Amino acid sequence: MKGHRFLKFEEGAEGKSKFDQLLDIFMQMLTYTNGDVSEALNWMNEIDRKFELTDADYGMGDFIEDLKDQGYIAEDPEKGSINITPKTEQGIRKRSLEEIFGKLRKTKSGNHQTFKPGVGDEINPETKPFQFGDTLEQIDFTESIRNAQINHGIERFQMHEDDLHIRETDFKTQTSTVLMIDISHSMILYGEDRITPAKKVAMALSELITTKYPKDTLDIVVFGNDAWTVEIKELPYLQVGPYHTNTVAGIELAMELLRKRKIRTSRYL
Repeated sequence: MKGHRFLKFEEGAEGKSKFDQLLDIFMQMLTYTNGDVSEALNWMNEIDRKFELTDADYGMGDFIEDLKDQGYIAEDPEKGSINITPKTEQGIRKRSLEEIFGKLRKTKSGNHQTFKPGVGDEINPETKPFQFGDTLEQIDFTESIRNAQINHGIERFQMHEDDLHIRETDFKTQTSTVLMIDISHSMILYGEDRITPAKKVAMALSELITTKYPKDTLDIVVFGNDAWTVEIKELPYLQVGPYHTNTVAGIELAMELLRKRKIRTSRYL
């Protein structure tokens, strides 16, 4: 990645308010500054001076006050710093998800379909005759009553076992995922920014799994000289260090985590 080209800011883009337009840029800046609010705002001030992001009616000062009022940033009186809040951390993940995977909606939990029949909420369109071992919940009563009327007439209703038909549902399973992120010096070698795209993909994937597949498990492993786990909320703050690339340590930790999960369907990325 050689750099970024900023175009002239157009007011009212996509029908968004001035605050929402600036918020999109602020979220992007936070990803590049590893969650450093002061640095992100300094960058925005530089861009504002060059490309006129704000105007006389709404300036950067108004934007910062709105960030505080709406709970995106908070001051730490003891340290004298301004930090992002959990609301902003999730906002960064959601924007990464929209940027990489497109706009996705939350669905029911455990939504990994398989080719095996079993417990699930995806009903197959075809029916089949009832067999010993099928549950009452699987019986298609509309089809079964229809069969009973055809087989025994409609004057005196009778239903036998041979009249029963069932509809199967597709079995749905859980998965365990370990996401590995390289934070060694090679991620910024020769001036190439590889860590920011890696963080964006990680945040997008974590948001996808936690919203669409809430029953799945997700562990995040970072590796340099050694490997260790981090929480999802720490993703925006990840930085490259003066480390070598110990991929083996990362894979070993990932495999250990998956063994502990004891879920048959597992993977590391």
